Amino acid sequence: MEHRSESNDKEPIDDATVKAGAGGDHAALRQIYEATADRVFRLMVRMVGQQDADDLTQQTFVRAFTKLDQFSGESKFETWLYRLATNEALQHLRREKHRRTKELVVEPTVRQTDHVEQDERVAMVRQALDQLDPELRAIFTLKEESGLSYQEIAQTLDIPEGTVGSRLNRARRELRRLIDTPQ
Repeated sequence: MEHRSESNDKEPIDDATVKAGAGGDHAALRQIYEATADRVFRLMVRMVGQQDADDLTQQTFVRAFTKLDQFSGESKFETWLYRLATNEALQHLRREKHRRTKELVVEPTVRQTDHVEQDERVAMVRQALDQLDPELRAIFTLKEESGLSYQEIAQTLDIPEGTVGSRLNRARRELRRLIDTPQ
């Protein structure tokens, strides 16, 4: 559609825009979507994988726009939106747990050795993330991929800030174990 600069991707949504969107202002809803869709999509890719990320991103925005009037303003709008997105992803993972299969796609191509090794490392980390408990994956993704603070993660997941730190450490330990253990 249109290309946004990286700086626009980080500008917070103001209360006036949220209120206008809650009142049905289509321009405000578009502004909210355009400012946050990429971040929600990246979160979804990390939480549920590429295949379901588009659908769940759209579901998140449908839910967010229908509940926009419930946003209290006690936290940043983005934190509230991340909470909705994370809940959407966790619900999806619970529903699909028994049907979900993990694929590791390996392309037989000729590339430089360091690129192949980097791709293999990325695939190993991705596979380890897929095996991680969904709640630990959510915390790890919100911190490492989305750059949220412990306080923002605590608000997003509705858990104490101290719990964020302990679960993040547990997620990192578990990832190391999964990566270091031959499959």
